[in-house]
Amino acid sequence: MKSVAIIGAGITGLTAGYGLRQAGLGVTLYESTPRVGGVIQTSRQGGYLAEHGPNTILETSPRITALLAALGLEGRRCDSDPRAEARFIVRGRRPVAMPGGALGFFVSSFFSWSAKGRLLREPFIGRASREESVAEFVVRRLGREFLDYAINPLVSGIYAGDPARLSIQHAFPKIYNLERRYGSLIRGQILGARERRRRAEVSKAHAKKFSFDEGLQVLPDALHRQLGGAVRLNATVTGVVQSGSGWTVRFTDGAGPQTQAHAAVLYVGTAHRLGELAVEAAVPMPLAEFSGIEYPPVASVVLGFRREDVAHPCCGFGMLIPRVEGFEILGTIFSSALFPGRAPEGHVTLTSYLGGAQHPEAGGWGEGRLVEATLGDLRTLLGVRGEPTFQHVVHWPRAIPQYEVGYGRYKELMDAIERAAPGFFFAGHYRDGVSLGDSMVAGLRAAERVGGYLA
Repeated sequence: MKSVAIIGAGITGLTAGYGLRQAGLGVTLYESTPRVGGVIQTSRQGGYLAEHGPNTILETSPRITALLAALGLEGRRCDSDPRAEARFIVRGRRPVAMPGGALGFFVSSFFSWSAKGRLLREPFIGRASREESVAEFVVRRLGREFLDYAINPLVSGIYAGDPARLSIQHAFPKIYNLERRYGSLIRGQILGARERRRRAEVSKAHAKKFSFDEGLQVLPDALHRQLGGAVRLNATVTGVVQSGSGWTVRFTDGAGPQTQAHAAVLYVGTAHRLGELAVEAAVPMPLAEFSGIEYPPVASVVLGFRREDVAHPCCGFGMLIPRVEGFEILGTIFSSALFPGRAPEGHVTLTSYLGGAQHPEAGGWGEGRLVEATLGDLRTLLGVRGEPTFQHVVHWPRAIPQYEVGYGRYKELMDAIERAAPGFFFAGHYRDGVSLGDSMVAGLRAAERVGGYLA
């Protein structure tokens, strides 16, 4: 049986391993840490449930639905509470519900009349002649107010990024392609709706959000059970060597340095660790180039409170905070409003994030300062009183890859390496999108690519 080495047992590696197994191929997943799942990890204590990283999966593809069914997880799935659809953005130092639909936008007082008038000019603005940052694109097409109070918080929520540095083409390709194809975002939304329906495409804005009864860790645990002994934990890959018959993986685990031969290698770790991988191949593989991909630090602060100690009803997905408002936290998810079992009866759970590309120093603060800063902002924004009844803090020194202007050179380099070194593949959040749904689909698609190569 042909065997594939998968370097990394995060969600992309696990779904790729599962897909390859289903295709009848052998797999070995090498994971340097003592657990699978990467950033997906859940803790439960005293009736509270805390996610260490992401909180939801967006069901943007039928592949995700099919995977849950194949794993027998449909009964453990929790869709977000329909009553928690409201999204808030802070303006004037208070959370304001975002208007829904075109009519809601124009009757809402969230945006000024000048911003609304500026939007009406959008269909008559020409295309750009060069690669733009998200900020440049939005200011050119929609104006500064939209950048500050819509796109800046959106970028913080998805990438913990800086819109002045992220590439519109690579960070938000669907928005970029609306301009390329239709010459206008508004025309693209109208004229492209029929085509999207025909493709059964679900936008992230309308995709269902879900988790599981015991948090997101249910998913990687289920995949781990399916893969069983194919997963090697505490196994650090130090190098790969190309040979006439495939690739030999060098790794170290509790038994010391070892080697194992494989027909192909799929790298699904982080981009910044590619430079640490020693490769002996027939052609040069400049993996050190990928160390230039930025990963800003982010801290997750989960706090629990008595319901009566939070003035805001917290009935919604959460709130995002524009940088111009001057708060420390990037945003807060109303975790206990989204899914059941996230807080004891009569309590609420709030998950806040700090740091990111626009305020990286905050991502490295100690637990005490993070909790103090978060509490200060929540007291102002949500009317929190008293002290938390639960707290859980996680640091991610390198959290989310930043698809900055010029990012295309990294994607082109991956394509070139795959062509020049047959049997070596890349997949993951540094190539295929940063959401959990993106990573799951990327793993399944990578399994198809590797399987096709081996066939």
